[in-house]
Amino acid sequence: MTQAPTPTADTVRRLVRSLLKDGAAAKGAAGPDVRPVAEGGGHATWWVGTRHVLRLAPDRDAAVRQRRELRLRDLVRPHVPVAVPTSVSHGEWAPGLTYTLDTKVPGGSGEEHDVSAVGEADLAGVLTGLREVPVRQAETLGVPRAAPRSLEALRRAAERAAGRLAAADEFDAVRLHQLTAPAAVQLAAQPGTAILVHHGLTGEHLVVSADGRVRGVLGWTDAVLGDPAEDIAGLALAVGSPAAVRAATLAGYGARPCLRGLWLARCDSLLRLAERLEGRGGSPPPLLREQLERAWEAILLERVTELRDDETDEES
Repeated sequence: MTQAPTPTADTVRRLVRSLLKDGAAAKGAAGPDVRPVAEGGGHATWWVGTRHVLRLAPDRDAAVRQRRELRLRDLVRPHVPVAVPTSVSHGEWAPGLTYTLDTKVPGGSGEEHDVSAVGEADLAGVLTGLREVPVRQAETLGVPRAAPRSLEALRRAAERAAGRLAAADEFDAVRLHQLTAPAAVQLAAQPGTAILVHHGLTGEHLVVSADGRVRGVLGWTDAVLGDPAEDIAGLALAVGSPAAVRAATLAGYGARPCLRGLWLARCDSLLRLAERLEGRGGSPPPLLREQLERAWEAILLERVTELRDDETDEES
């Protein structure tokens, strides 16, 4: 099998010069400034000047997902109240390998700016819009179905990770005891609830303005038809559990999917940090520690539950 070429600045510059003829002329023969996106993009994602982002599929599987993403973004756009990236040009940058040149959505990442109360309403609109996307149409585009994860299996794996983190003085393993085996069963995903799930609502994929409004959602490549609690979990890691649960509640979700999303995020945060400290995984430890802290923020629903438990003890 022929190995895919590694894109260089010259490769990118030649490509965008042919796509942005007016911009290239304005910048001279060299064309617009290009530089790789540091946040997880590597040499597959490049800034092009100040107004565009170029994304290059590094292999055939990524090319298939990118073609699907372009169609999916058009399907999603009318349903969500924030910007979804628009492609100004797309094609192949190498045989069988696709690219899309997108207009940059103004704003910073969710890791740079805090989401305000109005921003939480924006997130609620995103969750509501995802639920409104017709599942059959998404399936026709090739969006795959994903079975809900077993929270009990995740809980057992998280217990082992919590033990390793406790030994490294990174986490108090007693905190995980809140998620009991019966609770994990009770919070199992309900049948017939599959919707379009972004499956990557991380801070990196949220575009947030300086005033805390959510202006756009990026990164639709890994979207699936599946468990809506996965997106609530992603938001818990990105903006904190209280904000994620408030947004989900505004979007009409009840206690079960909110708590399920909360515990998916908490278990994931333990597993990812433990893997990284063991030399696996690519995210930097400071980011993973921040995500763990956000996911483990207490929410009102938990406090009410704890209060009821205390009251029961007093009555007995």
